[in-house]
Amino acid sequence: MSTSGTPGARLAIYPGSFDPITNGHVDIIERGLRLFDRVVVAVLRNETKAPLFSAAERVQLIRDVFRDRPGLEVDTFEGLLVDYAASRGAAVIVKGLRSIADYEYESQMALMNRRLRPAIETMFLMPAEPYAYTSSRLIKEVCRLGGDIHGLVPPLVEDRLLRTFAAARDPLS
Repeated sequence: MSTSGTPGARLAIYPGSFDPITNGHVDIIERGLRLFDRVVVAVLRNETKAPLFSAAERVQLIRDVFRDRPGLEVDTFEGLLVDYAASRGAAVIVKGLRSIADYEYESQMALMNRRLRPAIETMFLMPAEPYAYTSSRLIKEVCRLGGDIHGLVPPLVEDRLLRTFAAARDPLS
């Protein structure tokens, strides 16, 4: 396997919607960077889900959070994840698991991905305990309703969410 011109470099793909990136995602990415030479954070482009932030905005937020972090790349993809991983030369897909419900869904996906592309493995990582219950959806809902999300997302993401929801409440601002 060759990635970025480095024979034998270990490349992992960490896919998701990241709408927005949370500290649970950050934890998985940081741990992935300790395990692999390179990690591509692959932002799913699926506008039918009506994301809060566009794919370009999500990519920029992640790049800003990991500014100047060696070994990290942020990209977008659509279609089959295993096809994207194969096109990038990755042998591993990293997925975060928070609960049994995540495991049931993700294990089905991993088995289907293995059937489609047997050479690509899926690795599951649990987020650090403080983030085991957080999700992008839950954080957006709490923030929209005026709840405290401090410490659950990176500071620049918290600021962006607060500004986004304040503008939605007060369209003249």
